[in-house]
Amino acid sequence: MKKKLIITAISVVAFLFLFFLLDFILPLKVSVPYSTMVMSREGNLLQAFLSKDDKWRMKCSLHELPPDLVKAFIYKEDRYFYYHPGVNPLAMLRAAGNNIIFGKRTSGASTITMQVIRLLEPRQRTVGSKLIESFRALQLEYELSKDEILSLYLDLIPYGSNIEGVQAASWIYFGRQALLISDAQIATLAVIPNKPTSLRPGKNNDLLLKQRNKWLHRFQEEELISSEQLEDALHEPLDMKRHALPYVAPHLAQMLHQKYQELPIIKTTIASQLQQQVEQIAYNHSQRLKLRNIYNASVIVVNNKTHEIVAYAGNSDFTDHLHNGQVNGVTAVRSPGSTLKPLVYALAIDKGIVTPKTMLNDVPVNFAGYSPENFNKDYRGQVTTENALAYSLNIPAVEVLNETGVKDFTEALKKCEFRTIAAHSKNLGLSVVLGGCGVTLQELAGLFSSFANNGIYSPVTCIASPEKKDTIRIVSEGAAYMITEILTQLQRPDLPNNFESSYTVPKIAWKTGTSYGRRDAWSVGFNKNYTVAVWCGNFNGSSIPELTGAEMATPLLFEIFNTIDRNSSGQWFKAPNSIDIRYVCSATGLVPGTYCTDKIMDYYIPTVSSQQKCEHLREVAVDAKEQISYCTSCCPVSGYKKKIYTIYPSEVISYYISSGIPFEKIPEHNPQCQRLLTGKSITILSPVNNKEYLLEKGIEDKLLLNAATPADASYIYWYVNDKLFGKVSAHEKIFFTPLEGLNKISCADDKGRMSNVSITAKYY
Repeated sequence: MKKKLIITAISVVAFLFLFFLLDFILPLKVSVPYSTMVMSREGNLLQAFLSKDDKWRMKCSLHELPPDLVKAFIYKEDRYFYYHPGVNPLAMLRAAGNNIIFGKRTSGASTITMQVIRLLEPRQRTVGSKLIESFRALQLEYELSKDEILSLYLDLIPYGSNIEGVQAASWIYFGRQALLISDAQIATLAVIPNKPTSLRPGKNNDLLLKQRNKWLHRFQEEELISSEQLEDALHEPLDMKRHALPYVAPHLAQMLHQKYQELPIIKTTIASQLQQQVEQIAYNHSQRLKLRNIYNASVIVVNNKTHEIVAYAGNSDFTDHLHNGQVNGVTAVRSPGSTLKPLVYALAIDKGIVTPKTMLNDVPVNFAGYSPENFNKDYRGQVTTENALAYSLNIPAVEVLNETGVKDFTEALKKCEFRTIAAHSKNLGLSVVLGGCGVTLQELAGLFSSFANNGIYSPVTCIASPEKKDTIRIVSEGAAYMITEILTQLQRPDLPNNFESSYTVPKIAWKTGTSYGRRDAWSVGFNKNYTVAVWCGNFNGSSIPELTGAEMATPLLFEIFNTIDRNSSGQWFKAPNSIDIRYVCSATGLVPGTYCTDKIMDYYIPTVSSQQKCEHLREVAVDAKEQISYCTSCCPVSGYKKKIYTIYPSEVISYYISSGIPFEKIPEHNPQCQRLLTGKSITILSPVNNKEYLLEKGIEDKLLLNAATPADASYIYWYVNDKLFGKVSAHEKIFFTPLEGLNKISCADDKGRMSNVSITAKYY
């Protein structure tokens, strides 16, 4: 007995030694190229891509399969799967005996593990191949668990043509994931792999039906299914054929497939139903725009609470090859038009520069050679901050950016991951706020989502992940709220002209944008739940005269919100504790001064917003006819009266005078007064200080002389290189020809106030 135990132990040790030696020399490499499946957050297939070896082979784990399907395959193929080490000696002996008795191969002895090896390493059916498969099966059992081997088997079994695995077969033949198939469909998938060619669905369905029903009866006999299940399954028709796989969110799916080619399953944050709604709405809207020669539209929808992208339409029609339907508009870099203006004003609020009622200048202006114009080429003189944003006026936005700082603005955009702006930030100037930069639709959605999240930015993502995203504050909670309130107003020009008859305006905050040359139309909106960003235009870069954000993009924005979040108007943003309300002068938006009588309510941030008192009204001593004004030095003892006058900024006065807009100004100062007046100085608008001008020889009167002067100035004197060039009335413009090289330009008014600039002139 002891001798037998020793022999047995030695045999076991020798076998193990030989096994591990061969395993080291001939290691088993399990490498299966899977199809890439792009899934929605609910587990629905958005799109699938062929594996590297051109197979439809979709990976799935056992918990993603019906338990009855797993039981059916184990019963049919290898009942003792969970009990043998990869090779079943009893089955081998039984198969060998039957083959000897009947003189031919009547049954096999391959376990599920051995079948996996055969699928991984196909060989001819020989005794030698069987021995190799047996060894490899032992190796596989050593490397993987039973569930992993079974899952691998169910991924690899053939279903005819280039279809492998139950998951791929389920999607292609039944149009659904394997977890949702019926008992009859389970039996069908169980019988096909034995004869994948003759039993291929659509080729011989009658024979397939007989085989299915035969095995259904066997499953019931073994109590794998109940009698009721059998009855239902037998009555289920079998009309199998190959179906097209789902083709949802194609631009997103292709982008993710290119980025994660090695992943068999890519779980996205896309909500299936919402995605299909958005795709259909975008397609229908684009079909209407085709009548105006506009062929492309892109949409992205972000869940503001999770920062997840729940809908993604890279283009309205992926199949439109004639009009670049395959271009992904969500990631395409385009000019943003006016869509970045809300951030400029929010930053200015946080710096105490403006509040919603602060009055801004909307007149022609020159910023070191840059002279922006409003979209409609018109000017308003003065306008509140909220109206400047609501009406998307260009000049106030540039003025606010000039005071806020381009660097701070671009730094905020960098924090929001605007990649193109980050790459070119050193070369960006004031025009960046009017679209002089490149952005993507996804970047804009992320920026506006930060307004919906109290000024806190978190990267938007389309990949499902339990990890929390990093957040960063872009603007204060108070600034975000004020901007949101401004963008919610309905009294604004960027409502579609026909919105009253065609659209129900949703309760959202939104901003439109139209790029220079009318090549891009944008509309971005948000409420508590979602941020939706829309782009319309042509990817061939063509300019369309009718293309504006208000008319082409906003109707699509409204329709999407009315579809996906119609009943959310009761959920709206509340004013944070960090802001308060105060009275301000309606003429300036500043704290009311001594003479301010017209006061309005305005939001402000205590300790941040400016406390400057309004001085737009001034009491001036004038003669009885109101023809002469007096200062304290020359005011007579009697014969005068006091009157309140409005003090306008010099730039506004120049605009009023040049445009013929009447206004009451302070009378000319007493010409007999010997006191040099002080106060607001002259501003030389043209030429620009420290600029170099390249001029053509032979042409006279090259450069414009233009200055903004205080209201009490009657005349101004221009000097070139300290020599008098000319005397003109205040706000009158003249031209001059500079000398080659450095030129000093001076301007003085009749009250003795002066300003200087220096320029360099070069001739060619």
